Amino acid sequence: MTFLDKDYREIITKAVCGKGRKFTQDSHSISPSHKPSSILGCWVINHLYNAKKKSKDTVEVNGSYDINIWYSYNDNTKTEVVTERVTYCDVIPLSVKDDNCINNDYDVIAKVIQQPNCLECKISNKGHKIVVEIEREFIVQIIGETKISVRVNPKWDKFDDDDDDEGWDFELTDDELSDVEPDFLETKD
Repeated sequence: MTFLDKDYREIITKAVCGKGRKFTQDSHSISPSHKPSSILGCWVINHLYNAKKKSKDTVEVNGSYDINIWYSYNDNTKTEVVTERVTYCDVIPLSVKDDNCINNDYDVIAKVIQQPNCLECKISNKGHKIVVEIEREFIVQIIGETKISVRVNPKWDKFDDDDDDEGWDFELTDDELSDVEPDFLETKD
């Protein structure tokens, strides 16, 4: 194919030019105000994140979430909830890359596959801290302008209708014509 071949057209369009996926597990050490006796519950809320293209091969996802731990203390006679805000930065490598993007003006789309979730919450060996294991997973896509070539059928006739073979008939039958009311419009004097 030559660059100016009359049977081909070049179309500039937006397309996915890169994809990546990353699963992350983090461990957080949280210091409650009292020495915990037991863990009663742990949950992760208020997840916020944004993504940007970091380099040719990576996307950076920066985010934060709150870890809430309900625990007992004073020999299981009292309870309290400790909340800690955690920030993170995940660098996601692009496993699929298209180097044919026209410019460097990219849109980055990040989707959460697995919201931050507590895998395990336990009292540390020394007994004064709580260790929380968290998992999360993202997929990212880079959207950019690219050029595609499309072959044009040189024998195409713009009036050629392939639908004739499928029974499309636009002529009125006598029954349809008899249903037409000729005086359906009112005339104004």
